[in-house]
Amino acid sequence: MMNKPIIHPYIPIAIGVLTVGFSAVVVKLITADAGVIAFYRMFFSVVFMLPFFLHSYRHELKELTRRDWLFSSVAGIFLAIHFILWFESLTYTSVASSTVLVTLQPIFALAGTALFFKEVISGKMLIAVLVALSGSVVISWGDFQLSGAALFGDVLALLACLFITAYLLVGQDVRKRVSLVTYTFLVYLASSIALFIYVVGTRQSLLHYPASDWAWFLVLALLPNLLGHTLFNWAIKWVSTNVVSIAVLFEPVIASIAAYYILRESISIPQLIGGIIVLIGILLFVIDVQAIKKKLFLKNT
Repeated sequence: MMNKPIIHPYIPIAIGVLTVGFSAVVVKLITADAGVIAFYRMFFSVVFMLPFFLHSYRHELKELTRRDWLFSSVAGIFLAIHFILWFESLTYTSVASSTVLVTLQPIFALAGTALFFKEVISGKMLIAVLVALSGSVVISWGDFQLSGAALFGDVLALLACLFITAYLLVGQDVRKRVSLVTYTFLVYLASSIALFIYVVGTRQSLLHYPASDWAWFLVLALLPNLLGHTLFNWAIKWVSTNVVSIAVLFEPVIASIAAYYILRESISIPQLIGGIIVLIGILLFVIDVQAIKKKLFLKNT
């Protein structure tokens, strides 16, 4: 029988959502370029994980196949591209638009799993997808009315969503054989290397930033990367992944509120309406996915 957790799982989930929700605002507070921000977020995460990994998980490296190394590296590269595109999108569009559009990841994942893993798509899923996509159209149209730059930022956010989905789909294969800590460490390491090559290749400076930027680099590595996702992974031992998936939908809400008070970013009517439509669509999608999983589980037991 599973022991009860020391604290209620909803508490770490809430903390995790808060840390992830504030990350977009933190990015906007940093003066460095998107590639540099992404590099230090990944690099410092690797540095913090290294002692723990070497102490408890380094033996797993001997068991990795060439396929595991390849897929982990590719996943890391996709993650690097995701962060470059997402952070760059925040240069052009608002925190509200960017975070809502990046939250469309489950919709992209549906297409990916259907295409590569032949997973069945229900009618309710398609309706949820259409609802969410219609919301993204409302946001993009509203941003286009504001400026072409804002629309360009929306496109970058959608591309960032595409690459985070690719990262998850590639990792789905490796995670069947490799522990979470080892896989995460390898992906972050590969991502750091890819980002370092990108930054050097584009001649972006890795040094000479104000002290506030270095502090924010550390915050991004410690809070959304290590603390936030670790809390989510801890929580799913005690609660359904459905709870975590729905909780994560509050990320753009938190990000928008934080951007309003910290960055003085206002939210337009199209952003508000479109954001609500997107979140409703994703919520319907998540609920239907979990209902299907429950039926399959009951059928096989």
